[in-house]
Amino acid sequence: MTRFTALLLPLLISTFTAQAAELTASVDRSRLNSGETVELTLETDDVTQFGKPDLSALEALFEVRGTRQVNQLNTLNGDTRATTRWIITLLPKENGSVTIPPLQLGEAQSQPITVQVFASDHREDKNSLDPVFIEASLDQTSVYVQAQAILTLRIYHSVSLYDDSSLSPLQIADARIEQLGDTRTYEKDINGLRHGVIEMRYAIYPQHSGLLTIAPQTFSATLVDTAPSADASGPKPGKLMRVSSASIPLTVKPKPLTYPVDAPWLPARSLSLSESWSPEPDHTQVGDSLTRSLTLKVEGLASSQLPALPATDVNGLRRYPDQPVLSNQSSDRGIIGSREEREALVPSRSGAIDLPTVDVVWWNTFEDHLEHSSLPARTLQIANNPSLQIDTPAGTLQPSTADNDTLWWWKLSTLILACTTLLGFGLWWRARWQPAVHRAAQTGPSPRTLLDDIKRASQANDPHATRQALDAWARQQPETLAEMAARFVPLSDALDGLNGALYSETGQHWQGEDLWRAIRTIPAAERVQDPVSESGLPPLYPK
Repeated sequence: MTRFTALLLPLLISTFTAQAAELTASVDRSRLNSGETVELTLETDDVTQFGKPDLSALEALFEVRGTRQVNQLNTLNGDTRATTRWIITLLPKENGSVTIPPLQLGEAQSQPITVQVFASDHREDKNSLDPVFIEASLDQTSVYVQAQAILTLRIYHSVSLYDDSSLSPLQIADARIEQLGDTRTYEKDINGLRHGVIEMRYAIYPQHSGLLTIAPQTFSATLVDTAPSADASGPKPGKLMRVSSASIPLTVKPKPLTYPVDAPWLPARSLSLSESWSPEPDHTQVGDSLTRSLTLKVEGLASSQLPALPATDVNGLRRYPDQPVLSNQSSDRGIIGSREEREALVPSRSGAIDLPTVDVVWWNTFEDHLEHSSLPARTLQIANNPSLQIDTPAGTLQPSTADNDTLWWWKLSTLILACTTLLGFGLWWRARWQPAVHRAAQTGPSPRTLLDDIKRASQANDPHATRQALDAWARQQPETLAEMAARFVPLSDALDGLNGALYSETGQHWQGEDLWRAIRTIPAAERVQDPVSESGLPPLYPK
């Protein structure tokens, strides 16, 4: 056994080391023009690896412009994690789809990454001969109103600049502006001369149709003077440069006439609609709480532009919505906005409950036509819950079964009621001539005690304790809570508020004063009075 353990231990150690050794590769962008550089980042958290990655596989397709190493030590929840990064600046040698091959670091290997390199115009012009110039471009010359246009500003400099550079703020009348990600810096060869590039991208959403003009943008910076200065303690020598881009016209098209008038205007490059449930509604009973999440994800619009999704307004389901969750994500093609709407659904009856189709109308700006994205209709099968007594909400109709068996039971119950009524009348007539006697002490809590329990729980704003006290009090009443709520509107509204607090996330903000006021103001004829008066004697002359 000892010999077997000695042979197995090195194998386990080597297996664990192979699994732990990972080399992750990523790039700062996946689309670039010819002559521009891209930064490849290799990262590992294996502290046993030493040396540098083998970059020889890059020489066929890329020129390695520089490599730097960054070591980090992060502590999270008491767990210390050391990472090492290598940031490699690459210049593609070819245009088109270029793949960065897997790179090796010890036993670890990175995954391949593909970048798209587009051909660019290298003709000599006035700007390309200047030490600093700015270039502005739009991804398209015309867009629909409220649709996305991407403005890219690139500042080229073939000389070194001080860090006092500034760019005029982008301001466009009648348009919303969103910056896409952080500022990028890279290099580009223009006519054999290496230039540093500062790139900023913006998403522009015109709010009115017509001609929109993007004003020139001005960049200011101080050039570093490479000549030695006579006074080292004086101000830094240099020349102040100020360059401006050309103005750009953008044609804004109105909403197409074929778009439905009653639908929200959604011009987007792509749109997806998804649904999720927690838990899955496969084995749902009456009173169970289901959470339905609808997510709308749109490429080309910000989350603030997305409309609300249709509510699940279905007979037989109580609905308690949450606040929508909005988020934006930047990509090479602009903003991807998403809107998630969650709602708690509580079945109030058994049987089949049909959920309608969720349909979203939008305009495909990439293919320029109307589209529909929808979730199909579905049916929820709700089973009875024997352990839960669901009160019938005011105004809700219960399904009736008027078959022969039910009719027979109604006849029988009517006959029994008539007989007991005659018997009771006879006993009452006989009791009039009998002397008054003390009634036996009532077993269990009295209605007065139960009302005190409701008062304490409701004034403490405790929905669960209030519900328990309310059920105990209702069991001693001649009517159910549903029947009292159907006759007394304030009680119906107060019960709806209590149910909402029990089945949604707003329970901690429930106020019980309305419920206690409704219970207290039910007409005296609708409540069960304490059969024993304060003196402990029944009435002298029963009515």
